Amino acid sequence: LQPGSTGQVKEFPLSDWQRLHTYKVPWELLEEADFSQVDESCGQSRRYILARTQISPFERMQFLRGTEKLLLDLAYGGKEVYTLRDMLHEFFLREAELWARTAVDGVSFLDDWGSQTAMLISPALWRAFFKPLYRDYCDILHRAGKAVFFHSDGNIEEIYPDLIEIGVNAVNSQLFCMDYQSLGALYAGKIVFWGEVDRQRLLPLGTPEEVRSGVEKLRAALGRRGVIAQCQLEPGVPQENIEAVFAAWQEEQDRMGQR
Repeated sequence: LQPGSTGQVKEFPLSDWQRLHTYKVPWELLEEADFSQVDESCGQSRRYILARTQISPFERMQFLRGTEKLLLDLAYGGKEVYTLRDMLHEFFLREAELWARTAVDGVSFLDDWGSQTAMLISPALWRAFFKPLYRDYCDILHRAGKAVFFHSDGNIEEIYPDLIEIGVNAVNSQLFCMDYQSLGALYAGKIVFWGEVDRQRLLPLGTPEEVRSGVEKLRAALGRRGVIAQCQLEPGVPQENIEAVFAAWQEEQDRMGQR
């Protein structure tokens, strides 16, 4: 629909579990991957280098199986869904190991886990089925001295303590879908809040004054040193609001620099 927007999978390779026994993970994507320029790029830059990976077991399972069928699979717990999870996990472990050998400072991965109001599956099922995967990725990257960045849209309040426990260093989530004052009170200093400012209402529909106020409230709730000033700007956001959100964060940075 617009530059930079990805499409949606319409035909799912594993819509029928009968195809699982012939499905092959594309190992050649990792075996043929050329990381030779990564360290060179890192050496030429004095900036913090964050690598974005393809590690996203929940999304990949949806792409292969279809969201509705996958959610039913998770609810019923058939052996096939475990087989698929483990196949993909082996692939993503290898990808994490490859990035761990590079000179990047941080590595990010993602899965969108929240609806507007709650998790897409029960937190208990998430902890039993998916949390161990994320822990493995974090362990590989931490052993190599990398920081771990994790993204999820939606309301994921219930798994914030789990993300902290497994070693996620910075989490990018839709803070305005949640009680961010409570998140700040509970977790400030334990994890870095990697953005963001409300992109559903405030940025596209608010006034510049409301945008500035939103940033100030967010900053006050989350603490001054545990926040990465990030926001996602969708098409249609007024130019004056874009300028206002960056100006509000910059003013705080300038104040911190003067102390």
